[in-house]
Amino acid sequence: MIATINNAIAKKREDGEKGFTLIELLVVILIIGVLAAIAIPAFLNQRQGAWEAQVKSDIANAAIAAESYSVGHNGQYADATDTAHPTIAGDGTQLKTFGFNPTADVNLAITLDGTTGYTIVGTHDSLGTKTFTYKSTDGKTTITG
Repeated sequence: MIATINNAIAKKREDGEKGFTLIELLVVILIIGVLAAIAIPAFLNQRQGAWEAQVKSDIANAAIAAESYSVGHNGQYADATDTAHPTIAGDGTQLKTFGFNPTADVNLAITLDGTTGYTIVGTHDSLGTKTFTYKSTDGKTTITG
């Protein structure tokens, strides 16, 4: 069979025919189109998963920084006597001195639950209404949206 194919190719070359036929080109374009139709949705799902991972990572890092804050403030997350860092509440920027580095496009809102607990709500600009909520009282992150 291979010999037959080689003979056919050699005969075409002897006759002066060069290049590919229109059918061969169309088959190649069709194959490329099918591969692209499979790959593009998979790529888009990977991007969404990466955005979600960014939010979860920022929440976890902010929680670690908040715990670092509380170690120096008798287990509390708000301290009226500390004028440089009176509270962890806000957008997380006050936690930078405790090791938190926010990610671009991730938005955090930290609210206090008394002085010994807090809630972190995180969103990503590209995820629409999907929100991630972390409560320090139970250590769980819930996803809504």
